[in-house]
Parts: sequence; structure tokens; C-alpha cells
Amino acid sequence: MSKEDLISVDYEIFGRVQGVFFRKYTQAEGKKLGLVGWVQNTAAGTVQGQLQGPRSKVQEMQNWLRSTGSPSSQINKAEFKNEKTVASLEHSSFNIVK
Repeated sequence: MSKEDLISVDYEIFGRVQGVFFRKYTQAEGKKLGLVGWVQNTAAGTVQGQLQGPRSKVQEMQNWLRSTGSPSSQINKAEFKNEKTVASLEHSSFNIVK
């Protein structure tokens, strides 16, 4: 059985995503899927971060970020960029950056 590629992707989520526990839920979902990375609020009112892990799990997380988020959030747009294959994970856990 071939080992699944590890990938890294940056993301930015637009909409009502601050003040609605979006980072906390993102961290919990990322950990649940076994991903590493980070999430933070931006001055522009968006949430941004990076995901790393097996391709299928990163894709699951991308779908979650596009459509689910935290219960009180309203996601207008999710952008993903800088997707690349990585030889090893660059983070040890999934952190909320203040």
C-alpha cells in the first residue's frame, strides 16, 4: 500500500469568522483529523492559517472550512493557496496564534 502524500496549504476564511469561536473550532477539527498547523485572526477581520497532513485529511478540513466552521460563523468565502507536497510535517501540533 502506498503512503499518502503529506501536503501543506495556506488558507484564509472570509465572513463572520471573528468573535464566534472560529479559531477554537478550527483547532479542534484539525486535531480531530490528525492535522498540524495554525490558525489566527487577521486585522482585516478574516481568519488565516496553514494546514499540514495527509492529502485526504487536508481535503476534509478544506471542506469543513468552506462549509461548516463554528456554529455561529457565517462563511462567505474560503481561499486556499500555496499547496505543496512536503517530506515531513513542519509543525508538531495545531495551534491558535494570538
